[in-house]
Amino acid sequence: MSGRDEPTTSALAQPLRAPSRGRAALYLGLFVLGAVVGVAGALLQPAWFPGGLLLALAAEAGLCLGAGRAAGRRGGAVAPAAGWALAVVLLTTSRPEGDFLFAAGSGSYLFLLGGIAVAVMCATLAPVRQPDGDAVRLRK
Repeated sequence: MSGRDEPTTSALAQPLRAPSRGRAALYLGLFVLGAVVGVAGALLQPAWFPGGLLLALAAEAGLCLGAGRAAGRRGGAVAPAAGWALAVVLLTTSRPEGDFLFAAGSGSYLFLLGGIAVAVMCATLAPVRQPDGDAVRLRK
C-alpha cells in the first residue's frame, strides 16, 4: 500500500523482558528511598499537625513523581510508592510490649489513606513506555 516495510508486530505486543542491572539497581534504590520517606513522614506527621502531615504527603508525591519522570517509566514511580507502603504498614503493627507508632487519630488515618491516594495518583501520572519511530504512526 504505502511501499514501506511494515513491522509484523507492534512494539507493545512484544513480550516483557527483565530490566537491565542498572534499572533494577535504580528501582531498588528508589524502593529504599520510598521506605525512608515513609518512616520520616510517620515520625513527622504527628509531631507538627497539620503542617507535618502536609509536608509528609508532599515529600511522598515529590519523590514518586520525580522518580517516575527521571526513570521515564511507570516503574520509577511505583518503586518508591511500594517502599513507602511497606514501611508504613510495618510501622502500624503494635509490639508485644504495647508500643505503637500510629495513634488512633484523624492525623494517622489521613496519613495512611492520603499516602495511598498520593501513590496511586503518582503511579497513574507517570510516563508509560511508548513505541517510537515512523512505523508506529497511523496514516503518516
